[in-house]
Amino acid sequence: MSSQTMHQPTESVSTWKSIKPIQKTFSPSKNGQLTKKRKPPWIRAKLPIGQKYKDLRHLVDKYKLHTICTSGSCPNIGECWTEGTATFMILGNICTRSCGFCGVQTGRPRPVSWDEPEKVAYSIHLMGIKHAVITSVDRDDLKDKGSILWAETVKAIRRISPITTLETLIPDFQGIEPCLDRMLQVAPEVISHNIETVRRLTRQVRVQAKYDTSLGVLKYLKENGAKRTKSGIMLGLGELEHEVFEAIQDLHSVGVDVVTIGQYLQPSQRNLEVSAFIPPEQFDKYREFALDLGFRHVESGPLVRSSYKAHKHID
Repeated sequence: MSSQTMHQPTESVSTWKSIKPIQKTFSPSKNGQLTKKRKPPWIRAKLPIGQKYKDLRHLVDKYKLHTICTSGSCPNIGECWTEGTATFMILGNICTRSCGFCGVQTGRPRPVSWDEPEKVAYSIHLMGIKHAVITSVDRDDLKDKGSILWAETVKAIRRISPITTLETLIPDFQGIEPCLDRMLQVAPEVISHNIETVRRLTRQVRVQAKYDTSLGVLKYLKENGAKRTKSGIMLGLGELEHEVFEAIQDLHSVGVDVVTIGQYLQPSQRNLEVSAFIPPEQFDKYREFALDLGFRHVESGPLVRSSYKAHKHID
């Protein structure tokens, strides 16, 4: 999609020149070398508790159900499961892209498993999930980019667990409109696609993805009947404050309804290092900025992930 769809910030970059640097994850030691700091206290997640969480954990273990909540060690698993929300990944666990932030394996994916939609739908039904978030790896190896199985998964969930509302956290499908149309036709309550980071860092963080393609995807979805669109940004990768403001403005300019903003945490040693741990008060600042722009929902905090409070985003 053309960069002409970009919304230009109403304030100039010069208005942010006096910004103070945010806490870095590295600091000089006595010998002048850099030493890595421990995670700050606001990054520590609460242990999941509650009978609802215990019951769902038992079902997941007993029937070997696959959720991103467990495999991704989400810090909000207890809170989300208690509220009846869970996230499931489809199209395998090998991605055709090599994003610097992502812990998913990169390589040649296995053939599509066409019984996967029903397996996911029965898992959702068995767990009694009220609101499900579906996501996937990128499948650039497929002509349809995986969009056919995506649509079949939504249909299966509607059939097998009709009380469950849905958010589909989709890849960019390379911006191919017929692929996006398949998602519009099955009409999930929310269609989300994450820009992940600010424009300047996109090539480093997302490698094969393009910032303007993602904005174009979100714009196309909104203009062609998506009930609600959503996107997410990670912080702590070296972005500047004014760049975050610009990214939020860009999302608003293409009609995005919901934005999530959270702290990037390094999944493994092969992934990008954390440049900074962003303090809670800075997340509050971004939340207020986004709300003032007119977003319907804004989740902004160190432990926020794409699916955090997802059940509320259909309202």
